[in-house]
Amino acid sequence: MRTFVVAALVCAALASGAMVFAEPTATAVVCTEVANRAPVGAADRFPATVGKLVCFSEVRGASGKVVHVWFRGDKEMLRVDLAVGGERWRTWSVKKIIPEWTGAWRVEVRAEDGTVLATTSFAVE
Repeated sequence: MRTFVVAALVCAALASGAMVFAEPTATAVVCTEVANRAPVGAADRFPATVGKLVCFSEVRGASGKVVHVWFRGDKEMLRVDLAVGGERWRTWSVKKIIPEWTGAWRVEVRAEDGTVLATTSFAVE
């Protein structure tokens, strides 16, 4: 009987979200701006004249910070540390884009330990 009660309590705690053991997760969306904490103008191709781009992330289960690492081809172009202040956190970084920087790009969202949580790819044409 005691084993049954303990098992029932563990199941109830898991169902309520009280015991969370999941690894951190994140999303990554490249867009032209953020309004009301949501991405606007999301796409996978942008004109060379865009001027700037934004990487928007929703992070779950992380604490401390995440890092946005912007790459053009295989060259790191920008690294931005972003504070995470809650179980579900929305954050973003901005990268200036000059017209000569055409080609394949990607942004990696990394946990503090360097683990890649999300990647998004796009092109500047």
